[in-house]
Order: sequence, then C-alpha cells, then structure tokens
Amino acid sequence: MDSHDFIGIGLGPYNLGLACLTAPLAELDGLFLEARDDVSWHPGMLLESSRLQTPFLADLVTLADPTSPYSFLAYLKEIGRLYPFYIRESFFPLRAEYDAYCRWAAAKLPHLRFGHQVTAVEYDPADDLYVVTATAGGTTVTHRARHLVLGTGTPPHLPAACAGLDSDAVHNSRYLEHRAALKAKRSITVLGSGQSAAEIYHDLLTDIDAHGYQLNWVTRSPRFFPLEYTKLTLEMTSPDYVDYFHALPEPTRYRLEAEQKGLFKGISADLVNDIYDLLYARSIDGPAPTRLLTNTELTAVTYDEATGVHTLGLRHVEQERDFTLDTEGLVLATGYRYRLPSFLDPIRDRLRFDGHGRLDVARNYSVDVSGRGIFLQNGGTHTHSITSPDLGMGPYRNAWIIRELLGREAYPIEKSITFQEFGVPA
Repeated sequence: MDSHDFIGIGLGPYNLGLACLTAPLAELDGLFLEARDDVSWHPGMLLESSRLQTPFLADLVTLADPTSPYSFLAYLKEIGRLYPFYIRESFFPLRAEYDAYCRWAAAKLPHLRFGHQVTAVEYDPADDLYVVTATAGGTTVTHRARHLVLGTGTPPHLPAACAGLDSDAVHNSRYLEHRAALKAKRSITVLGSGQSAAEIYHDLLTDIDAHGYQLNWVTRSPRFFPLEYTKLTLEMTSPDYVDYFHALPEPTRYRLEAEQKGLFKGISADLVNDIYDLLYARSIDGPAPTRLLTNTELTAVTYDEATGVHTLGLRHVEQERDFTLDTEGLVLATGYRYRLPSFLDPIRDRLRFDGHGRLDVARNYSVDVSGRGIFLQNGGTHTHSITSPDLGMGPYRNAWIIRELLGREAYPIEKSITFQEFGVPA
C-alpha cells in the first residue's frame, strides 16, 4: 500500500493551488483525490459575461510565488491571450476564463486522481498514518498519508422552508443547465441577495422581453448590498486581521461572522448599476413585468404539481406582515455552507470542535487533536474571518500549510501588511 506525506481530498481552487505550490518541492510527496472527472469551478454559474470579484493576482499561486509556472499570466501567455487581456484593461478575469485556467493548471500536474470518491478516512495509530479509502471505476482503492488537507468545499445550502420540497426548484449552482427551461415558464422568482442572485436576475432580466415572463427578486436583506471594496476594508483580507480575529473570544467571532457577510457576499457595484440601467431601459414603454422585494424572508414553500406553481410564504421583516407569492420557476440563490463530510466519521474523535459544534480551526488551519495532522481549506469564516473564502488568501493559507508539512518555510509568509491596527495598540 502506497504512503504519502499528505493527501488532499477535493480539488477546488484551494487544493489545486496547493498541488501547484507543492509540485516543485521534491521533499513533499502529495496525492490529490477528486470525485469528479475533471476540475470544474462553479459550472452552473459560468455566465458569459460574469467576472471574478477578485483581481487576476488572486490566482492559484501568485501571491505565494510570483515566479510559479502555474500563474494566471503564464496561462494567458501559453494560450496566446496575454496581450488581449492587457488591452482589455480589467484586473478581473471572466469566470469562464478562470475555470479554463484551473483546468489548464490541473492538466500539468501528475499527482491528481480524478473519479476517486473518498468513502472513509481511518487512523492507524501503529504507524501514525491516515488511511483513505475511495472508489474509482467500480473498484476500491486505499492510500495512506501522514497528513490530510480537506478541500471538499462548501456544498449548496437550501433554506429550512425548502426541506422536503419536491419540485423543479433550482439551486443557483445548477442554474445554467436549467436556464432554458426556466425561461420557458410564465413566471420566475430568484431568492437570495448575493452576487449569484444578482447575476441570475440580470441574465433573466436581459431576456424578459423575448420570453415575456414575470420576474421577481426576493431578498431578506434590507437592501441590495454592494460588495464593500474600499482599500482600507480590503486590508481585512490580511494576515494581520486573521491574527486579530482568530484571537477573539468565540462568541465575538460568531457575532462578527454574521455581521460581516456583506464584506464577501455582497454584489459588485458595477453589476448593481448594470441592473438599474437595464431596469431603466426596460421601463421606457411602461413598467417592466418585474418586482424587487427587500426585507422579505421565506417562511414556507408549497408546490402544486398539476399547475407547476410554487406558492411562497413570505414575511416582511420590518413591517412584520405575511403574504404569499405564486411563481412557476424558483431559483434558490441561497449560497453555500460547510458540512463535515461523512467520510470523516471514523476519525471524528481526532477532530476538534468548538462550542457551536463546528470545526475548531487552529491558527495554522489544522483541525485535529495533534494540531498539525489534518488541515482545512475554506470552511473557517468562524475562526479565520472573511479571509476563509477569499481566493486571494488561498495561496497565503497554502504557504502556511506547506510550512507545517515541511517544517520549514518554502514560500515567504507575510506577517503584517496593513496600515491600520485592528486591536489595542502594542
């Protein structure tokens, strides 16, 4: 049975970045297992004009190693698009472009195993190794490693009101494959307040005249919050802020986690303005068949299979009034939430949990009792703040994890980069 220094489970951008950064390090023998047949980054949301909310420097590797052959600029150069990107004069790549870049990087790495569905992780105390069991092509395979890096991502989250709903409602993660069917309906409602909800609403509003559906956008938020992108706020995606946030008491961190969602789940200001301009243009000949409802939370959903109509039970939060809305199409742009993979059940006693029952992620991103055996990618907004899902902080986190794996600093790790001080001055 083969044995490795570490096994990465899941190949989203963070573990893919780890694969790129460890590829040149002869001292580290890593293996990466992915259930899907290829790298695919939010395929259901690769709309033609949608862009990343982070600049191109927030690629898989650059902020840890600007000389890496796996950078986004190296990708553009190799495929002959570097000058067009330069002339475009935008720091923000298209989402489809970023997805293609990730697949390009993955194709260059030999230690990735696709089609490997991890089913169980066990611990061998005699050898101090983790035993990872996976199914691949109908057969069972087993690998052993001293360390694990969990990169399974955050799965789609559905509101409690949708529990047990048996209908053709669509989570935003599968929007593209259902877009044509949605546009054939007489009415569509988008539920959610973030970037994905805004992109879907804009996409549907663009075609509203051609198809003639009634289009609704419902959000519990009191307004359509733009992503706060001022430079001093961006300093919160920094090592300094991680140090400050991680050291706060658990109740304070949880309160801040709830308060700071607008800092990484808001809508890009350009898209907010584009939506308004499109609404304005659609209203020249009279009111467009669309409604935008804020302060409105979903309390119940029923579905009539005979008519194909969802009836949404809604409550206006500020007015404390209940009402209903009928809609044929329903898009749940309700985001993602980390869930502990079931394959970790056999080693649950080796994982650390906080008072809320979530993984207690140490400052070095470990989640196991040894403090350096199992590491978590993403899933740590309650311990590492808004830096956890930030693409630009992925290389920084990977530099930390690599230092823990190697026992030395392979890539320089920034310790302080901000002008402001987040705590009491020293």
